[in-house]
Amino acid sequence: MPANGQNQWGERQVPQLQQLPRPLFARNESLVNAVGTARHTHAWVQLSYAIRGVLHVRTAEGNFVAPPQRAIWISAGTEHEVFNSPHTEMRSLYLNEVSSSGGLGGCRVLEIDALMRELIRHFCELPVEYDEKGPDGRLAQVLVDQLLVAREVSLSLPLPGDPRLLRLCQRLLEAPDDSRTLLEWSQDLGASEKTLRRLFLRETGLTFRAWRQRLRLLGSLEALEQGQRVTQVALGCGYDSTSAFIAAFRQHFGVTPGDFFQR
Repeated sequence: MPANGQNQWGERQVPQLQQLPRPLFARNESLVNAVGTARHTHAWVQLSYAIRGVLHVRTAEGNFVAPPQRAIWISAGTEHEVFNSPHTEMRSLYLNEVSSSGGLGGCRVLEIDALMRELIRHFCELPVEYDEKGPDGRLAQVLVDQLLVAREVSLSLPLPGDPRLLRLCQRLLEAPDDSRTLLEWSQDLGASEKTLRRLFLRETGLTFRAWRQRLRLLGSLEALEQGQRVTQVALGCGYDSTSAFIAAFRQHFGVTPGDFFQR
């Protein structure tokens, strides 16, 4: 989710489907406002993809972020919430267990290359009950095959299970510019700095410093996609200078903030 928490979000209803009309089913949504769903599950795989805007998916394991050209794969049975930035053009794909057998488990962010982007665009224009044995059915299968081999990208933020660490992380999710050290947090949480450092690495795979930096960088994507100035975004994320933010962004994503969305 974005850095400033979820108080700004309206509620979006989850469609009530008993079963999918076809092995691969698409939904197109134009979402003017920032809205989110209640926590829910599906009996099928969901691929959340936005051709414009930024999507956020939250599960018990962590937060997952998808700016344009990325999508979030959500396995069947995974309890999740989906949030979107204002003015999002969302394309959701639902895959039944047969069509996605042997596929990806859990929740992860995938890169959507030019081929998959066009396949998704074309498939979303097909009638709901397309001919499974004709050209439309073959296009659907090619799309599924491409999704199953898509490259995973590091646009997720793991959440710890330890209640003390989880409380710390939830506070930082609401206020990413909070610059308190782990020693200062330890005094608030009733655990030693050494204990918190060890637990953080064990439960998230990241140091506290690396986790907070990733939180800030992922939280910056929505503001950058909406065209906010880099300086404004950097300060809002808790960086002391624009140059420090750009350096951290380049180190994590391999490109500058401007190049990230151009690509």
